[in-house]
Amino acid sequence: MAITVKVQGLRDLEKALEGIEKHTTRKALARRVLKKAGQPLADSMNAMAPVGQGDLNTSYAVSTKLNKSQRRATRRKKKDDVMMYVGTNDPAGIQQEFGNVNHGPQPHVRPAWDSGKRQALEDIKDGLGTEIIKTAKREAAKKAKA
Repeated sequence: MAITVKVQGLRDLEKALEGIEKHTTRKALARRVLKKAGQPLADSMNAMAPVGQGDLNTSYAVSTKLNKSQRRATRRKKKDDVMMYVGTNDPAGIQQEFGNVNHGPQPHVRPAWDSGKRQALEDIKDGLGTEIIKTAKREAAKKAKA
């Protein structure tokens, strides 16, 4: 299940990010920011996950990797797109979140998302601004040296 969020008002950051010369540097910068912003969500999901269900309460993480079936459902639109995921690869996660014929749902992902989404978006916005400034300074220093 993918959750899509529309964020408005980040055009200045996007333009500044496009001002960074190398696309690999842009992507690495975005990955750092997204990983750092997603970690509190993963920690919250781990804290809210039911205990005693295997390793579910320690399995939530932030990553760029998906399993095979998830990869089929998700495709990048552009070369510079950066994807970061917060979730588990433990199949018990879905069973616990939504329930099944043997037990009712024990939601832990959705409450963690609901309580942390605004902070995650703020962390992304602040982190991008900071990282773009640092990278621009490094690039300027490198050019001045050459």
